[in-house]
Amino acid sequence: MSEVSGRILTPGGWVSGRLRIEADKVAALEPARAGERYVLPGFIDLHVHGGAGGDCMSGEEGARTAARFHAGHGTTRMLLATVTAPLEDLKAALDGIHAVMTKPGAGEARVAGVHLEGPFISPDRLGAQPPYPLDPDPAVMEELMAHASIQVITLAPERPGALEFIRFLRSRGVRPQIGHTVATAAETLAGLEAGVRSFTHLYNAMSGLHHRRPGVVGAALAEASWAEIIADGRHVDPLAVRAAMRAIPNLYVVTDAVAAAGMPEGAYRLGRYTVYKKADGVFLEDGTLAGSALTMDRALRNLVDWGFDLAEAARRVSTLPARYMGWADLGVIQSGAQADLVVLDTDLQVEEVYVAGKRVFARG
Repeated sequence: MSEVSGRILTPGGWVSGRLRIEADKVAALEPARAGERYVLPGFIDLHVHGGAGGDCMSGEEGARTAARFHAGHGTTRMLLATVTAPLEDLKAALDGIHAVMTKPGAGEARVAGVHLEGPFISPDRLGAQPPYPLDPDPAVMEELMAHASIQVITLAPERPGALEFIRFLRSRGVRPQIGHTVATAAETLAGLEAGVRSFTHLYNAMSGLHHRRPGVVGAALAEASWAEIIADGRHVDPLAVRAAMRAIPNLYVVTDAVAAAGMPEGAYRLGRYTVYKKADGVFLEDGTLAGSALTMDRALRNLVDWGFDLAEAARRVSTLPARYMGWADLGVIQSGAQADLVVLDTDLQVEEVYVAGKRVFARG
């Protein structure tokens, strides 16, 4: 049994007290005088490609490197995201991710599955995705699902057969999201009607909002219940983040982090592409944004800097992604929940991280 104390964020609000952890669960919360540090539910990143030089497209070791790096920044559960690639590359990447899922190592965030970002996306809105898009194909999807647990997939709803493909995905328990798309608003609404649940990195790599051509962004702001957004201040202006949060009730934060996260300036891999870290951004050679160098603790601090209180920021990086995935015992601190915890100091810097009751990171 272990204990964690501080100002604890519970479903009912902040409680000064002490958590008792037994095995992998929160056993009890006891009110007590405690220090000023904050205890939050572990962060949940549903879209992350890599970090600390590790790219999940490179295989098991790249995936493990990313899981260890992001654990040190408060992420306790994650979906590792692939990029569009030839099928043999995708299958190899999925095999590596599956190995990390089934045999988590010391110091790692738990990898809960795959976010398949492509290949069923628009060739006209690849962004930083390598140029290997395919039209939606259930047979190809069946092949890929045989290699790892695919939980989320990004697709373009305007592609041939996409609506039938969305219905197929829902029947197999996969959450389809709209992204990397040139869809009209009408095509987007058809995707929602077919069963799309969310939008991938809202605003980025999709048709934007015009008052006479509302596009994907307009349809999302008008009709979506869920969407992910990259809160690095570079992909989306903070004012646009605030606008989306007013329109979409369950907007949650992702990093879209790539291998360059946590690394010095230089060249790194993203699937078959070389990307370049400059300052706090990651780019293709032509200047196109290519994922991010964001971590979830930085995203939390950004939200607070942009005017959100800490409890609301924590909801966007933890509770809401857990609810989107249907993980009832994650994203919350209460008796019986998984003991996935992040402890922050008064400057919101990470002090400790617990995954399933085990401390996987301690500062210093």
